[in-house]
Formats: sequence, structure tokens, C-alpha cells
Amino acid sequence: MIKTYLSKTSIFKAFAAVCIFGISISGCTSKKKTPMETTDTTENELTMLVGTYTSGTSKGIYSYRFNEENGTSTPLSEAEIENPSYLVPSADGKFVYAVSEFNNTQAAANAFAFNKEKGTLQLLNSQQTGGEDPCYIIASGNNVITANYSGGSISVFPIAKDGSLLPTSDIIQFKGTGVDKERQEKPHLHCVRITPDGKYLFANDLCTDQIHKFIINPAANAENKEAFLKEGSPAAFKMKAGSGPRHLTFSPNGHYAYLINELSGTVIAFEYKDGDLKEIQTIAADTVNAQGSADIHISPDGKFLYASNRLKADGIAIFNIHPDNGMLSKAGYQLTGIHPRNFIITPNGKYLLVACRDSNVIQVYERDADTGLLTNVQQDIKVDKPVCIKFVP
Repeated sequence: MIKTYLSKTSIFKAFAAVCIFGISISGCTSKKKTPMETTDTTENELTMLVGTYTSGTSKGIYSYRFNEENGTSTPLSEAEIENPSYLVPSADGKFVYAVSEFNNTQAAANAFAFNKEKGTLQLLNSQQTGGEDPCYIIASGNNVITANYSGGSISVFPIAKDGSLLPTSDIIQFKGTGVDKERQEKPHLHCVRITPDGKYLFANDLCTDQIHKFIINPAANAENKEAFLKEGSPAAFKMKAGSGPRHLTFSPNGHYAYLINELSGTVIAFEYKDGDLKEIQTIAADTVNAQGSADIHISPDGKFLYASNRLKADGIAIFNIHPDNGMLSKAGYQLTGIHPRNFIITPNGKYLLVACRDSNVIQVYERDADTGLLTNVQQDIKVDKPVCIKFVP
């Protein structure tokens, strides 16, 4: 059943020792979860946001304080919004942009004002994506971009001066099919990433086994109405048929790119230079043919790469990165909770947090800086259907 939210006037309630701040605008509320806990940040504490699916008990987006020295977390607030399966904070940490993943006209991009100290979010507005099942969202300069999985498209939204989103300035629709008749029946855009030099946008299509390339116009904004994206040359990089490109990440030095393929379960390593990708290696992350590989990240020191697998042997594949040529070698494998769709590494590199959707938990693992291997420190964060974790700058 589709929920309907009515606009409400903001309500403030004061108690003797507890202050709960709630805001409800067009289906979004934000309230403190632990009012007796201090919200002052310390040197070792990060502000963390968690996106979820809301088909169960989750209300939407949750904020926490996470201590990157001891691995503990403190709940801060929650914001009511449906299916915020992916989100991203703005570069200055003042705004948060999140998708509402639906396979109908409810598919949307949402803009929030964010109070980093208190962890509270206030919905500014929502805009339809014009493509079904938006599953990835990024902010770049004066624009927000979504990858729309079932819509087979990417959508561009200019950002207004108050941080809200204007209607789409461009919806780029893709065409084609792949060799897997069940999962590559039509374009499935799964990820959009800005290259380290800031000049290009890469868009991964799980269906056609391609990474599409676009040239970024950094001057594009709501006032001049210039196009933000222009087709690059080449227009796309082709992967092996049936690979299913999902997520892409870059090495800290910007010299290499790494692609996790959902269907083949492989990681492809590339040399990256000025918008070009040169394939240098393919290595298996999924060795049981689960066809559910998901997320990929590199440790801040650039020494290790991690890739998650779902559906069978759910866990994280761990690789060494050779410092001279970017090539990968296997370092280990860490079993996790069920369906590790997304994970993140703390900026200091000490912890890796895994969003286990079907175990309804975020697991916290300590990283060995020398071996890259992971140890569960039993500091689980309980939340229903977590699927996205982000730290706020």
C-alpha cells in the first residue's frame, strides 16, 4: 500500500529534561532518538547517515555519531521518508540528497537541510526522477545526478540557492539488451561517479555491460540553464558480455579505477588517465557464482580493495593493491551478515562498516592495517533493512 503524507505544521514539545525536535514536511519528520546524549562532536567522532528500505519497520534515514577510534556509535535522529536506499551529503555537510526508490511515479530525489551537530534533517523538497527505481545519487557542483535502475536512465537536477532541487534539467535515456535474458532485458543504470580530475562522469549500465562516459560542464547551473553533461569520446567502455557492471571506485591517487561486476562476480582493474579507462586485470571476487556482487571500496592508504558479495557466501572479498601497477592479489575473505549491499571505511582506515540488509544490522569490523583482514568487534548497529552508509564531511 502506498502511504500518503499530509503537510503538517512544525510541532515543538518541551519536557523538563528532554528536548525532542520534530519536523514534518510532506512526509518527512526528524527527531532525536537519544535526547539525553550530548550531540557535541569530538575529535574522533564522525557524523554518520544510514539509508534504508522502508517496507518493514524502518522510517527512513537515521543519523548517528560514530567514534572512529573505538568503534562505538550513538543514535542521534531519524527522518521519515520512503525507501531512501541511497543518499549523499553535500560537500559542505549542510545538505543531504536521497533517492526514494520506487518503480512508479513515486520515484524521486529528495533534498534535506542537515544540522550536523544535532544530526537532524529537514525535508526541503522532492522532485520526480522521471526514471523508475533510482538507486544511486551524487552531488557535483550545482547539480545532483541519479542513476535510475529500472528506468534505464540518469537524471540531472540543478540545485537551487537554498539547497533544494529544481526539476530535472536533463534525463538521459539508454537503450539495449544483454546476453542474460532475465537480468539484462533492458538498461539498468546502477551507478554514477565523477572522475578524480572532476572532468567526466561515468555511468554503469548493468544490462549492456558498458560504462558510459560524459564530459562535465562545471559552469552549468540553474541560472544559465547550460547542459551539465555532454556525451564523451568514446561514448562508452565495453565490458565482457554478461559482466553486469555495478559500482565503480577510484584509487586515492586517481591513477586507477576498479569496477565490481554484479553478474560475473569479477573486479576489473583499469588504468585511468584523462577520461580514458585501460583494462589491466580481471580477478574474481565471487568464487561461488552467486551473481550478487554489490559494493566496492579502497582503504584510505590505497593498499587494500574490498568488494561485497550477496546471495551465497555473503561477505567481503579482500585484495592487496600493488603500489607500482595497481594490480590486485587476493588477501582474504570475511563472511558477514545477510545481503551486504553496501559498506564504508572510516576516514582513518581503522573500521569497515557493513550494511547487512536482511540481517537488519550494520556490522562493525576492525581493519588490520598490515594485512587488510577484518575482525568483527561486536558493536552492531541495529536498524531495519540498512542499505547505505555515509559519513558527513
